[in-house]
Amino acid sequence: MKNKKIKWIVRMALLLGTVVSLFFVPWILMWAWILPLPNSVQEQLDEAIGHGFEGMIVYVDEAGKPPAFYGAGWHDREAQIAADPHAFFKIASISKLYDAVAVSKLVDGGRLSLDRTLAEYFPELRGRIENAERITLRLMVQHRSGIPNFTDTPNFWANPPESGEDALNLILDKPANFEPGEGYEYSNTNYLLLSQIIEKVLGYSKFQFIEEEILNPLGLKNTYASHSEVNADRLMSGYHVGHPHDLKMDEHGMVATAEDVGIFLRALNDGSLFNENERAIYASIYVYKHSGWVPGYQSFAEYHEDLDTVVVQFYNTTDSKLYLWNVAEIVNGRIVKLLRKQRR
Repeated sequence: MKNKKIKWIVRMALLLGTVVSLFFVPWILMWAWILPLPNSVQEQLDEAIGHGFEGMIVYVDEAGKPPAFYGAGWHDREAQIAADPHAFFKIASISKLYDAVAVSKLVDGGRLSLDRTLAEYFPELRGRIENAERITLRLMVQHRSGIPNFTDTPNFWANPPESGEDALNLILDKPANFEPGEGYEYSNTNYLLLSQIIEKVLGYSKFQFIEEEILNPLGLKNTYASHSEVNADRLMSGYHVGHPHDLKMDEHGMVATAEDVGIFLRALNDGSLFNENERAIYASIYVYKHSGWVPGYQSFAEYHEDLDTVVVQFYNTTDSKLYLWNVAEIVNGRIVKLLRKQRR
């Protein structure tokens, strides 16, 4: 009898905990999750617009099938222009995949060493970045350096720096977040420093190397270093909840079409982007999928091995509490479920 009473109390406590947790979970997330799965990818995009996104683009490359392009909502809300699946988009941190490929190729060519330290490449940073003499390129590529993330500094997005040097200055003379190699923390500062090292070694821009060694061999003509290099009308507008203006003219790095990102991602995952040694180097240092976030733009790119399918998803709406980021991840999962369902 006593055991039954204890079990009853435990069950009631669990039930109460579930009810309480649901109270605190934003209903926008619950609603996106519990809705019945629609019948098609396009219907899922149309449904996602109802969750608060202004516009959305999806590219699907299933092996053995022509690529599929989807769009929903607005390319430009003010002009009432519908989403264009071939539009340019700010890919944000997806660009780190390109950087890691560039590092792998330069290491294979003997121009970079994964075991050299930050202080060896930039002696002037000794004492300005804690542990600079012990932080290797390998640790920076893998986000295991302990260097603080400049985008986490107060009011960064409200008043972003105008240059890489200004961004770096935000974390100089700050204590490390952990000892090199003894933790993991995603830090954009790692890749800012890697870009500067690459350009110091090359003597020319990192993007020129990416263009010569990655984009041109893959035939990619719709990937650029900056939104300033493309026709502004072809760049999808970006919106942040509570901010009244279109954010597409803000500078946040690489822009590309979903198709270009998808072609690159397949080549990254199937190894055709590399020679044998480059492939081994890359496999030892970085991942094969990525997402990105800057105000007004959320991007996701992943290869699903069980489906032999690349899926790229772009959302042109963000919010400060990242509710829409979580909704996007739910929608992404539902799109993949639909693709699996269609295979049956």
